[in-house]
Amino acid sequence: MDHSKNQDLLFDLIKEKSVLKQDVFNNIILNFKVLKNVLKEVGDDLKDRMAKVDDRVVIEYKDSGEFEAQLRVSGDLLVFQMHSNVFKFGMQNSLWKSSYLEDNPNRGYCGVINIYNFLNDSFKYNRINDLGYLIGRIFINHENHFMVQGKRQLGFLYNDFINATVDKDQLKSIVQSAILYSLDFDLLVPSYDLVKEVSVDQVRLVSDTLKLRTGKRLGFVFEKNNDEVEG
Repeated sequence: MDHSKNQDLLFDLIKEKSVLKQDVFNNIILNFKVLKNVLKEVGDDLKDRMAKVDDRVVIEYKDSGEFEAQLRVSGDLLVFQMHSNVFKFGMQNSLWKSSYLEDNPNRGYCGVINIYNFLNDSFKYNRINDLGYLIGRIFINHENHFMVQGKRQLGFLYNDFINATVDKDQLKSIVQSAILYSLDFDLLVPSYDLVKEVSVDQVRLVSDTLKLRTGKRLGFVFEKNNDEVEG
């Protein structure tokens, strides 16, 4: 066994993969910073406009740390979370048949930003049993090519990974699409059978923590919802 050759192979593999993942991670960090600025700009503009119409409607941006930002739009809360890991498209993905990935498989590694929709009251009243919904996720590789997998317009407007590159305008459009979807995604009354039985603890605590589980769609599954369009 040629230990020296094996050691060289290990070094080359670690060097290639590690440098690539650092490039992807650094790029998604930069894009997430731009996204935060976009969220603030969109939020501030809507806030200023809404203040002239009805000051009861709250629109507020919040920077929640290096990997998270929130935008409250009235009763809805959009949470944008950047994942700390780098992901590779599954080999069953049709993108691997494209010349873009065939020419350079490293282009199939992406950073991911998840977009969740919650009821603002779920956070306000610390209702830890409430449900939030993944409405989209943004994939960006080291060359700034991107796509979005998600619901309705989030799923079909931004799915040209081979040709599309992300920039501030694209991120602004994604944010606007996420807000539009969330506003059109209304809170529905859950089935009577789902809420007909509650514990004494739930009823006693409902006045201060509102622990009865609430969500826009109880039983909602991202993968099976008809609103989804695969990117």
